[in-house]
Amino acid sequence: MFTGIIETLGRVKSIEKSGSNLSFWIASNLYNELKIDQSVAHNGVCLTVDQLNSADECYRVTAVDETLKKTNLGNLKEGSLVNLERCMIMNGRLDGHIVQGHVDTTASVKKIEALEGSWLFEFAFDKPEKLMVEKGSVCINGVSLTCFDVHDLGFTVTIIPYTYEHTNFKQFEVGERVNIEFDIIGKYVARLQGL
Repeated sequence: MFTGIIETLGRVKSIEKSGSNLSFWIASNLYNELKIDQSVAHNGVCLTVDQLNSADECYRVTAVDETLKKTNLGNLKEGSLVNLERCMIMNGRLDGHIVQGHVDTTASVKKIEALEGSWLFEFAFDKPEKLMVEKGSVCINGVSLTCFDVHDLGFTVTIIPYTYEHTNFKQFEVGERVNIEFDIIGKYVARLQGL
């Protein structure tokens, strides 16, 4: 389980293909604190550390075909920046919201607007989505945010300078695909309502 508060950025050092899976070697300042079998969210996708490379100070995670189909991880290239968050410790504050690291869908960046001291990002879905509410929580590439101007085909968020500088939002371009995880409470309510 995660909170959607990004700890740091990682950089893709290399990508290996094995059958329908992709393995990513990630260089990060978290390297010395990681161990095999640890869960780390990569752009909001929970992946397991399966190898450590002390010579290059990087680690490897593998995304299976199902994960690649539902996320934007297949679009990563060598040099891509990735938002990273280790799983939460259950004895501290929950600064974001409850995030599972299980991406529900992707959305495309529809608009980016620099405001005075912040950035507005508008996102669009390929098909109608009904699991968001005005001023509710959403996780975009692993970042916990509050959404507004919510409608079935999209929503908007505003990014403060700290988030912009410390996540891969600063590299987003119009048309780019991002990972979306809807709020878990909303998903359970929708299930109970038969939606």
